Amino acid sequence: MPADLSVWVGALLVVASFFTSALTAAFGVGGGLAMLALMGLFIPVAALIPVHGAVQFGSNTGRAWHQRENVRMEVAGPFIGGSIIGAIAGVFLVVQLPDSLLKLVLGGFIIAIVWFKIPGIESIGRFGLIVWSVFLAVLSMMVGATGPLVSAVFAQFFRNERKALVATHAAAMTVQHALKIVVFGLAGFAFGDWLPLVLLMICSGFLGTIFGTRLLERMPEEVFRKWFKIGITILALDLLRRGIAGWI
Repeated sequence: MPADLSVWVGALLVVASFFTSALTAAFGVGGGLAMLALMGLFIPVAALIPVHGAVQFGSNTGRAWHQRENVRMEVAGPFIGGSIIGAIAGVFLVVQLPDSLLKLVLGGFIIAIVWFKIPGIESIGRFGLIVWSVFLAVLSMMVGATGPLVSAVFAQFFRNERKALVATHAAAMTVQHALKIVVFGLAGFAFGDWLPLVLLMICSGFLGTIFGTRLLERMPEEVFRKWFKIGITILALDLLRRGIAGWI
């Protein structure tokens, strides 16, 4: 285990990786943010976002591969291209917004896009997706978990295709987290110190992905949509709560 991290805490994180990966594989949202919140209780702030990014890279890679037949590259491709541009921009970003403000903006925007249909969003085209992904890639460097917002955007494209939504989201987030690893690695973060724990969490997360995928395949579309909206709204409200708490 890394310094100042007990074996018991490591074991807790490995077990949690199974359940959070299963949650995202089944409902397309929630696992990454839940894992970030749990890791934040035990992992130093300086290591939190890069380590979380490494774990989520493994988790999303496993989910994208396991559900690869449902990945829609006409949506994932432009998003991936924009994410590369956004990651490069994030390296040179000089304006650092307050974390609490970012949480308020992120939470409010998720609620707006989930509960109020934005006219024309499903027909914004490749250029529009690239613009979205640039913004989200930069935001990810600051707050660590933009998965719910990506899910909310993709849900506008896959209104009756739950499998395509979950699989395409996994492919897009795989690239976003991979770029995060590259950026933090170039910045000098010592990923090697955390590698054994990260690998164990990735392995348990893949088992959770298999379990969650089976649940997704059995789930009726209307049930998926109901719980997707409930889950993503709860996450957005929690972001708002934490953002408000940061200002008080």
